[in-house]
Amino acid sequence: MSRNKKDWYRRMSFYQIWIRSFYDGNGDGIGDLYGVYEKLDYIRSLGVDGIWFSPIYPSPNADFGYDISDYKNIHPDYGDLAQFQKVLDKAHAIGLKVIMDLVVNHTSDEHPWFLESRKGKDNPYSDYYIWRDAPNNWNSLFEGKAWEYDPVRKQYYLHLFAKKQPDLNMDNPKVREEVKGILRFWLDLGVDGFREDVINFISKKEGLPDGIPFLPAANGLPYYKDGPHIHEYLAEFRKVCEEYDCFQVGEGPFTSVKSALKYLSGPTKSLDMMISFDHMMADCFLSEYIPRPFSLRKLKKAFSKWQYTLAGKAWNALYLENHDHPRVISRYGSEHLYWKESGKMLAVSYLFQQGTPFVYQGQEIGMTNIRLSSIDQYVDVVSIYNYHAFHQKDPEKKRMHRIHLASRDSARTPVQWDDSRYAGFSEHKPWFAVNPNYKKINVAAEEADPDSILAFYRKCLALRKHSKTLLYGTYREYFPKHDKLYVYERAYGEIRYLIICVFSHFPVKLQLPTVYAGKKGQLLLCNYPDPEGSENGMMRPYEARVYRFRVK
Repeated sequence: MSRNKKDWYRRMSFYQIWIRSFYDGNGDGIGDLYGVYEKLDYIRSLGVDGIWFSPIYPSPNADFGYDISDYKNIHPDYGDLAQFQKVLDKAHAIGLKVIMDLVVNHTSDEHPWFLESRKGKDNPYSDYYIWRDAPNNWNSLFEGKAWEYDPVRKQYYLHLFAKKQPDLNMDNPKVREEVKGILRFWLDLGVDGFREDVINFISKKEGLPDGIPFLPAANGLPYYKDGPHIHEYLAEFRKVCEEYDCFQVGEGPFTSVKSALKYLSGPTKSLDMMISFDHMMADCFLSEYIPRPFSLRKLKKAFSKWQYTLAGKAWNALYLENHDHPRVISRYGSEHLYWKESGKMLAVSYLFQQGTPFVYQGQEIGMTNIRLSSIDQYVDVVSIYNYHAFHQKDPEKKRMHRIHLASRDSARTPVQWDDSRYAGFSEHKPWFAVNPNYKKINVAAEEADPDSILAFYRKCLALRKHSKTLLYGTYREYFPKHDKLYVYERAYGEIRYLIICVFSHFPVKLQLPTVYAGKKGQLLLCNYPDPEGSENGMMRPYEARVYRFRVK
């Protein structure tokens, strides 16, 4: 597999900033670009090589930035274009690349294009959105039906997500030219690429037929996922990006690995990586709002399916947390008994697979889910809709428990920088609740602890960066049916890395693959401070080990 200039992203790891909760630099209780500028050296100290900004554009915040009202500016809560340029220049100066979030499946209903489109069929923006006299039966993925009646235009508009997020009509070539203009605007400023939001939804089937009745929120999915012109439209955008040394990672909800390959390889290649969701379903069915007991086998199957299928053909995007999912220690780890151990083990479970890792703000210190007492304290549109629309006959305690398990707001609490008031995020009351555990879990405390989750993330990222085997080696899973151990190997030439992760509250017998029997490997990483503490061939709860072997 070639590793030319355009493949620089394969050697990298990224840090995702959801800016509103990152760090308040101007003292108004909202995270901003001034705060990012102050913390760039901290981000670089983690050993990452780039930043992914979730949307920082002007927005009414119906979906906190994913409802954009101006694609070529900065939300005034976060600064302005001059401050963004200052952040970009400093990031580049210290060796960090910067990618932006591209959200072009939909805009805000307050975007000038939509305001013009509402006026009727006789203006240049009439067909920028998808209008119908009568709606089909599609449901939205966020709130209610997928069609909203507009009293000004006297028609219905399509919104696959929130009501204030009308879908763009990508079949209109003028809309695609607008997207190309957005790409060029930010690339000319100096950004290095894009994370492309729900990009596999932008082409809808002609005629918009009724959806499948037995499917719930996603009943129209077969008619807008991987649509008829998706590769044609993405090829147009790719052509623009190829004028620059630009990196593109797409987000593909409900996308199978087989479908992803069409975006990542061959004549229809239009993306460098795809953010998949399979491995985030190990404790739920389709959505975190339909919880199921955690299954390690399900997690491993998802990991390995993507590793094996893309091997030699494409490149994986590796992540366990982002702005769309609750905190992973609260899901796949042990939030209370083995918080530190499971936080480190989860890092090992994904950072050493083949692909480019993404670390979400606060993940590197082991932040956990917040549990607010009332739905009135939550702000996420999906959480609020799910609470009020479903399971209304359940008792309040059970309904709130579902929110505690599933809410995206758990990933959006202010980053915990120290144990001072408001967790050092701001000198003023933050825009959203701070997790009460900030006294224990915060950056300052972990900087002072050589055995912290933070210190361990730095070790993992440094080990990966300086190993050809961990960067480019092949992947192989062992013991796929084991329900407590995740064991995988990375191999490159004579060098093998064996990664062993325990997913259990109890000790588990260490099981080495037969190929390693009698061979002595070098223990490079262990998430316990006393690496020789395991006895009688047993591994401790949530233990992780990384061994290096030379095999001739």
